[in-house]
Amino acid sequence: MENVSERIQLQSIQSLKSTILKLENALAQMTKKGANTTLIEKRLKALRIGLSMLENVWNHKPHPYTRGDVIEARSVLTGLMPSIDNSLAKAKEGSPQRTLLIRRIQALELAVQAMDDLMKEEHQ
Repeated sequence: MENVSERIQLQSIQSLKSTILKLENALAQMTKKGANTTLIEKRLKALRIGLSMLENVWNHKPHPYTRGDVIEARSVLTGLMPSIDNSLAKAKEGSPQRTLLIRRIQALELAVQAMDDLMKEEHQ
């Protein structure tokens, strides 16, 4: 994880922050409409944990999450991958949307890797 370039680190952190902001906005809209927000809340928590894991590894920021939180977040994040992959397959080559999706996938993969690394460290 440490051998990830600074550029990729910044792009990944920014991608997760952007995704979190979009979900926060969606959550606010759904709450206003009285819609069920359980799924968005679960995804939002998972993304925040993923961001925290990357900041922990790369910027040495402590995180407040339990092992159980991390395991659940990992499951949620890996569950997001197929739908993002499908969107990527439909995105036009060279489009800004395609670039955004590629960065989002990369950020999620790195967050999951950081979670896996943390779990391995705890087992040693």
